[in-house]
Amino acid sequence: MKTNRILSLDGLLERAAELEPLVRENAPKAEADRRLSAAVADALRDAGFYRMFRPHSRGGLDLDPVTGFRVIEEFARMDSAAGWNLAIANATELFGAWYSDEVTEQSFGQPETVMAGAWNPPRRAVAVDGGYHVSGTTVFSSNCHAATWLNGLAQIYDGDAPCLDASGAPQTLLTLVPMHEASILDNWNTLGMSGTGSHDVVLDKVFVPSERAVPFVPLEKPPGAYSGPFHRLSIWPAVAAQVPPALGIARAAIDDVIELATHKTPSQSSTTLRHRSVAQMQIAQAEGELTAAQASLYSIFDTMWQRALDGDGVDMRQRAQCQIACSHAVVSAARAVDLVHAAAGASAIRNEQPFQKYFRDIHVITQHAFVGAARFESAGQVLLGLESDWPFFNF
Repeated sequence: MKTNRILSLDGLLERAAELEPLVRENAPKAEADRRLSAAVADALRDAGFYRMFRPHSRGGLDLDPVTGFRVIEEFARMDSAAGWNLAIANATELFGAWYSDEVTEQSFGQPETVMAGAWNPPRRAVAVDGGYHVSGTTVFSSNCHAATWLNGLAQIYDGDAPCLDASGAPQTLLTLVPMHEASILDNWNTLGMSGTGSHDVVLDKVFVPSERAVPFVPLEKPPGAYSGPFHRLSIWPAVAAQVPPALGIARAAIDDVIELATHKTPSQSSTTLRHRSVAQMQIAQAEGELTAAQASLYSIFDTMWQRALDGDGVDMRQRAQCQIACSHAVVSAARAVDLVHAAAGASAIRNEQPFQKYFRDIHVITQHAFVGAARFESAGQVLLGLESDWPFFNF
């Protein structure tokens, strides 16, 4: 895809549609292999979809958040794994803002670069000449097979004790490591989202030079390549990027149950599913849940984006509102899929039908720490003037 600072959503969706046959053809293989197929990953990379949030000066598409989210949602409608890995790759792009221009030119700035990032538990960093030896295992490393670089956290240790900052918190680094220096543990065995290949990733005393191991603290002034309006939103587009896959799954579920309803005649009934009042109600409620989730999330980010264009950052209340919108959207998408599951009847439990996969996939996403229902409590603490237990509100 030719990089262009101004790319319309319609144009991007047209290009996504060109890949839909390939994505759908390879979705069963991704599910069986527990990783996104190389054919799909390569196509997403070559079309530029992995670098939608990368600055234009680093070869990216430099999209606004909502345009990127809608593209992710569309790929998730085709296949949950493709949508999720696309979300993670683009979310990780945002963290280039913590590194120097020299580092991002060498890493983020290459057209073949594909990012992956995982956060917990933080690895262990031991200071050596010129940098750190970093070791440890990080779980849920989505997109690790396609990635060329791995972004993640590490805490500095002196012997067996973590080094603490002035506030008593562990000194934490944001680290950037070539993927070939890491090992992937083949242990992604889950209820759903199997095709994402979110295996554990291990580093064993990997040397990370100091320029690629930087303090993970709130940004005061991003470097030149990352000083545009997008990065006035700090980490929040990265958090929210994990929501559109849930919206795409719900959209696919609703579309498929509408198709099912036109020809299925339930057992002990003489009319098709579409003529049954309970199905009509459930499908309409599902559509309502999805539409409200989309409207809330995208409206908030449209507002935040306009503020960023005007030169403003994100205050604490807006961070809480963003978190609420993210968690609300995921919970609502799950409700929509649950309604579809009920409307589909016995078809929902058959493996040859897609509904069981939508059900499994959406309920895996609801367990994600960044966007699950537990974050309502964290946001409520902010609204009530309390100190929140969610450290990312500080960014």
